[in-house]
Amino acid sequence: MAEVYLCLGSNLGDKAANLRTALDRITEFSTVRAVSSFHDTEPVGFLDQDRFLNAAAHVSTALEPRAFLDRLLETELSLGRVRTIPNGPRIIDLDILLWDCQIIHEPGLVVPHPRMQDRLFVLDPLVEIAPEALHPLLGRTVRQLREALLAHTR
Repeated sequence: MAEVYLCLGSNLGDKAANLRTALDRITEFSTVRAVSSFHDTEPVGFLDQDRFLNAAAHVSTALEPRAFLDRLLETELSLGRVRTIPNGPRIIDLDILLWDCQIIHEPGLVVPHPRMQDRLFVLDPLVEIAPEALHPLLGRTVRQLREALLAHTR
């Protein structure tokens, strides 16, 4: 079983319900071990949109990374995700942050998530459930990444 950390986000409709429904769907192909609290966050990139609700989840799965990603994308589609504007409004966004301590570089699948260390909306919820999870490329824990980002943004 692989230990996987995810980021979930929504800024359309009933955001909390969208996150809960996505988590329910994820249990169809993995075991949800922990979920952070839901965090109200500012949009990043495309700023002319509503605020987001973000969370992190720790899941275990027997699926291979590509098959797991395919199931996440199917979940997004089933909940009504439409990709129009990059970083634009979305009913649900599901991203793989960490996959065990693996480094994965495939077309359409990069793990660890290449921008996780730059985003408080990822690190704040993730530190709640996995402060000691290690970023295999940077050699730092989630807690250390968050502390460094906070120090940099002050």
